[in-house]
Amino acid sequence: HASNSIIKFADDTTVVGLITNNDETAYREEVRALGVWCQENNLTLNVNKTKEMIVDFRKQQREHPPIHIDGTVVERVVSFKFLGVHITDKLNWSTHTDSVVKKAQQRLVTKNTHKLLQMHNQEHPVGCITAWYGNCSTHNRKALQRVVRSAQRITGGKLPALQDTYTTRCHRKAIQIIKDNNHPSHCLFTPLSSRRRGQYRCIKAGTERLKNSFYLKAIRLLNSHH
Repeated sequence: HASNSIIKFADDTTVVGLITNNDETAYREEVRALGVWCQENNLTLNVNKTKEMIVDFRKQQREHPPIHIDGTVVERVVSFKFLGVHITDKLNWSTHTDSVVKKAQQRLVTKNTHKLLQMHNQEHPVGCITAWYGNCSTHNRKALQRVVRSAQRITGGKLPALQDTYTTRCHRKAIQIIKDNNHPSHCLFTPLSSRRRGQYRCIKAGTERLKNSFYLKAIRLLNSHH
C-alpha cells in the first residue's frame, strides 16, 4: 500500500502507516499480510516484543482499536527505542536526551583521559543527531551541552559545540543524499533553475516541528552556502 512503509533492519521490522480520513484499512491489512508472510516463510513474530505507537496531533481525539497478531493484542506504548533513538508519540525529544545525558554522565565518572576522549569520538551524544537535535527544546540542549563542558574540563581538550556538530552533519548528510539517486529522500532536494546553481527548492512547512526537521534545515544550509 502506498500509504505504508516497511523498514527492515537486522531482525527488526517496523511498519509505518499514514492514516487519512480515519481509514486504517491499508495499515491493518499491511500488518495482517506481514503476519501471513512470516508464517509462510517459517518466521515467528514475537508479539510480546511487538509494540504499536500512534502519533495523532488532532485536537479531537478518537479511540483507536487495538492491533491483533495471531489473536494476541499488540501492546500500545507512548514511546519506544528505534535504532538507538527514543521516539515518543508527541515527537518531542526529552526522553531521548535524558537517556543520552544519563549515559554520558555515567561515562564521565572515570578519570581516564584516553577513555574520555574515546567517548567523545565514538559515543559522544550525537548518534542520529540530524534526526532529533533540530527539535530539541532549549532545556534539552543546555543539558546536553553541560555534558560536553564536563568532558572538556576533565580532558583539558576543546570539544565542538553540539550545535556546530549538528550543522556539520546536516550539511554532510544532505550532500550524501543528493549524490545518491537511489536514496529514498533524493527527490526532496529539488534543484532550482540553472541560473541559481547549487540552490534547492524550499519545502513548505506548516508547523515549527517540520520547519526544524532535518530536510528543511539541510536545504537552508545548502542554499546559504551559495
